[in-house]
Amino acid sequence: MRSQRLLSVLLVTASTLVFAPAAGSAPSGLAGCGPDASAGTLGVGDPYYPRFGNGGYDVQHYDLEIRYGPRTNHLRGVATITALTTQSLSCFSLDLVGLTVHAITVNGDPATWSRTHHELMITPAVPLASGADLSVLVTYDGFPKGFVIPSLGAVSGFIRTADGVIVAGEPEAATAWFPVNDHPSDRASYTFRTTHVWQAHDPMASYLATFDVGEWTMRFRTTSSGVPVIDAIDPDVLPRVRASVRREPEILDFLESRFGPYPFESVGGIFPDTGRLGFALETQTRPVYARVFFPNGESVIVHELAHQWFGDLVAVDRWQHIWLNEGFATYAEWLWSGHEGFGTPRRTFEAIWGAIPSDSTFWQVVIGDPGVDDLFDGAVYVRGAMTLQALRNRVGDDAFWTTLHLWTEQHAFATGTTDGFITLAEQVSGQDLSDLFDVWLFTRGRPPASAVTGSGVVKASPTATDHATAWLRAFARRTAP
Repeated sequence: MRSQRLLSVLLVTASTLVFAPAAGSAPSGLAGCGPDASAGTLGVGDPYYPRFGNGGYDVQHYDLEIRYGPRTNHLRGVATITALTTQSLSCFSLDLVGLTVHAITVNGDPATWSRTHHELMITPAVPLASGADLSVLVTYDGFPKGFVIPSLGAVSGFIRTADGVIVAGEPEAATAWFPVNDHPSDRASYTFRTTHVWQAHDPMASYLATFDVGEWTMRFRTTSSGVPVIDAIDPDVLPRVRASVRREPEILDFLESRFGPYPFESVGGIFPDTGRLGFALETQTRPVYARVFFPNGESVIVHELAHQWFGDLVAVDRWQHIWLNEGFATYAEWLWSGHEGFGTPRRTFEAIWGAIPSDSTFWQVVIGDPGVDDLFDGAVYVRGAMTLQALRNRVGDDAFWTTLHLWTEQHAFATGTTDGFITLAEQVSGQDLSDLFDVWLFTRGRPPASAVTGSGVVKASPTATDHATAWLRAFARRTAP
């Protein structure tokens, strides 16, 4: 291990807990260039966020040259976006909020553009054929602003600090600082050019990219499997987080023993000292953590690092499938809890079922399709983890772990859906699991005891109940605004 202090820009490929306002209804027209069938669509068809992403092309790489002044909050950027067209295009769109565009070229030729609140609509000088290379260069600047999580009121996106900025947000953050096809269904690699140059070779969803400026203590280690661990810690918060951060390699080793080899080139975390950040986010390879989680933040680190498999390696195809991210990461916390001697995931599952009253609003969220207002409700996390334990109870350990491993292998650097996961679980187990997933994912109300134990009787031990209650209280504090 070695440590050094520096005032610098830290750029990392990087979610969990972040939220943005719904984008509203998608515009009815095409991408700003008239009734032309070769215009790229506005939005990718996500029912929750109709304006997010755009159609007509597939981004391969973002090259972002960024200059940022912490005192003024002024950002200057040059974004070079390399893509392939998926249809003939007379015009197309990128997502960008608030910043001023000064010039755009498409394949080297000047292009024209227009703006709405969310869309940067571009008309190239020469129409593009389907299957063609597309290179877009956008010069821009301005004063980035953050977003507000609708149901929680928390600030996300571009978050100013005393000595810089933290960028973290879900489902939207990237649009605050660069033009982007802003939806998890279009992943790309990244090059970040600031004080330093960072390469993110593995494809990444745009909301998982982060840009962080401040004074950092840098810590460098490796896991037992040889993965580099790179942490950036604000010196003022270092005493608070030191004990938890020390366990990162151990946590990675544990997660690899359950989920398979770590899927990216490096790992680590970003630990700023600001009260404005109220969540943790699994930004790809470098999760961002609010100081409020520490000390005793090992469970949060487990959660965000588990997202590197479930959420980062395998992204959601549409935001309604968010339980596939949050339920899996929460289940990883239960696995770690068992590893630490606080009861098996099965006992935690049973105790939590018993600890949440049947008339609680918790049971009214349909986590398989929660809607925008409940996208990050605690039920999506906890009931999502309960769904996984219910599955494990039904199909047994061998089929359960085979399903999880095949899920990450078959959908690596791509996306997944709830239907796809159910189909895989049924194929592996050889069982019809529709009743199980219906009751846990799509039915309001507390599932019956028979859905928990199969016997119709749930008898959680006092120790398991005490631990489950303590975990729920801690979880509620983590997800409160």
